[in-house]
Amino acid sequence: MLRKIAALFTFFAIAASCKGPEARRPVQQSTGTFIQESAERNKALYTDEKEKIEKIIKADTTQDYIASESGFWYYYNIKDTVSAPKPKIGDDVTFTYNVKELNGTLILSEEEVGLQRYKVDQTNQELISGIRDGIKLMQEGETVTFIFPSYKAYGYYGIENKLGTNIPIKSTVTLKTIKQTPEN
Repeated sequence: MLRKIAALFTFFAIAASCKGPEARRPVQQSTGTFIQESAERNKALYTDEKEKIEKIIKADTTQDYIASESGFWYYYNIKDTVSAPKPKIGDDVTFTYNVKELNGTLILSEEEVGLQRYKVDQTNQELISGIRDGIKLMQEGETVTFIFPSYKAYGYYGIENKLGTNIPIKSTVTLKTIKQTPEN
């Protein structure tokens, strides 16, 4: 009889322990409103910047601005009329650039920045995305002035002690050389 009770007890213990583990539930649940609010703020910021930039472009009748597919505007100061190749992924390019506020106030001069060497889309260089995208539109010897909204420029971080956060900029870039890789 004691064996039957022990066997019955063992059976119930095994049956009770076969239950799978239960997932732990979070103590706090997030509703995702922060992300939605952030997206709305960014949309409003972009709309405001775009309106300011379009006013500047409309007021500047001396230049023919081109809207890029990447979300910035530009015009040629010096355009190469010969059909020369544009930089492709992996090409080594050298260039100079400056950074100005939209009103023309100089933030970084070409002398401060110096001659830049960049391997197109392969170096983890501290270049703003607007310049990385803009260089791919240029030919050797060209000088182009770009107007970048803040998300294509220095965005939330700005430049310490020189440029605040979320400020659109103008940048004049001169592409000095393109050294093509053997694959291109």
